[in-house]
Amino acid sequence: MPSLPALSRNLPGLAAAIAVTLAAFAVERLELAAFGYPWVDALVVAILLGVGVHSLFGMPKAAAPGIKFASKTLLEIAIVLLGASISFATIAHSGLFMVASVVVIVFLSLIASYGIARLLGLPSHLATLVACGNSICGNSAIVATAPVIGAKADDVAAAISFTAALGILVVLLLPSLVPLIGLSDWQYGVLAGMTVYAVPQVLAATVPVSAASTQIGTIVKLLRVLMLGPVVLLLGLISGRQGGARPKLSSLVPWFIIGFLGMMILRSLGLIPAEALKPIATAASVLTIISMAALGLSVNLRTVLAAGGRVLLAGALSIAVLGGLAAIVLALSPAVP
Repeated sequence: MPSLPALSRNLPGLAAAIAVTLAAFAVERLELAAFGYPWVDALVVAILLGVGVHSLFGMPKAAAPGIKFASKTLLEIAIVLLGASISFATIAHSGLFMVASVVVIVFLSLIASYGIARLLGLPSHLATLVACGNSICGNSAIVATAPVIGAKADDVAAAISFTAALGILVVLLLPSLVPLIGLSDWQYGVLAGMTVYAVPQVLAATVPVSAASTQIGTIVKLLRVLMLGPVVLLLGLISGRQGGARPKLSSLVPWFIIGFLGMMILRSLGLIPAEALKPIATAASVLTIISMAALGLSVNLRTVLAAGGRVLLAGALSIAVLGGLAAIVLALSPAVP
């Protein structure tokens, strides 16, 4: 349990994230009243409001601990709770083809993204961070990879800036592809899981579409996240002679992934009462929206734009590569539910 001093430090930023969340819910209700349907989901509204507040007015230093807590710890708890909505039968239904496809796509994307970044003139360490962030799981992959390859703080900041900006852009634009190119819920879930950077952002991109898209998108994304361990270990071996640090177990397998899998096991064994599933799902949804509000509050568009056009271009081109690889997977899939 957090200590009282820790709670007091987190309170300003957490209160700001909750305030943005409440405003996002209010906007969603206004949309519902005006149109009969929320055209922009509360998750997306929370991100946009958070970015707008930070970019226009800035955020006091006192809010930083709470914003970090909300954007990291709360979303990790939400991910754990999300595990209760998915059973191993769902993963089995996705098939061995999908699992193998994720493994192949991650490595192809790493190679392509690194090559693109180097062709654009980015230094090797920054190119590696961009490639890992794009191909695996955004900021988590960047943070886990940085000490292993001996990356500088400036490189880490630049790489994280591009994931923050492009990640939000992908979340906002991706749902428009559903009616535009006629994707099924399953196909859209695969596309989102293959291209979106972070697990919570998969939720933001798929919840407005359907529950089925959310489930398959989360599964595909978590398969990508689980590639972090092998990739970081491989980079550690490659960089070992250059003074790279030995990766920690907690960086290879984040605790919330273990928790997510634990909840999946409980659900698969029927150990979670049916009447508890809806409250758990609601709690996961609310915590996710608060965390996305905090994510928005941590992004300053001026800082992101100052990080460098080449980094953003490298990230954008890498996303295009991921999208192309995902399209190939959808075209080659032996069966589409």
